[in-house]
Amino acid sequence: MTRQAITTSGAPAAIGPYSQGIASDGLVFCSGQLGLEPGTGAMVDGGVEAQAERALRNLEAVLDAGGCSFADVVKTTVFLADIDDFPAVNAIYARFMPDPPPARSTFSVGKLPKGGLIEIEAIARRRS
Repeated sequence: MTRQAITTSGAPAAIGPYSQGIASDGLVFCSGQLGLEPGTGAMVDGGVEAQAERALRNLEAVLDAGGCSFADVVKTTVFLADIDDFPAVNAIYARFMPDPPPARSTFSVGKLPKGGLIEIEAIARRRS
């Protein structure tokens, strides 16, 4: 099994000892993305909708750097600081995901890094 780190300036740099993504055996594993601006690392203003959009754009950048797109995503996990934000996040999420959408799990968590309201991670299959 080989492992290759995926990095891109289109998403925020890792804020700990992890990679933005790892490619291994035809799969791309994307670390969770928050609603952080790639250049500054600052959380976007505008609440959960703005953070969801930014997190998905960050995730898209990592996927792209790994040779994938949302069409290649097979599984996502969404972490919400408040499960009541689910309908608003779902509307934003649906705009990014092609048909058929990937399998997904959504969890309400006690707290996210940097005071985030949402974090999204993904697993994709690299195109041959």
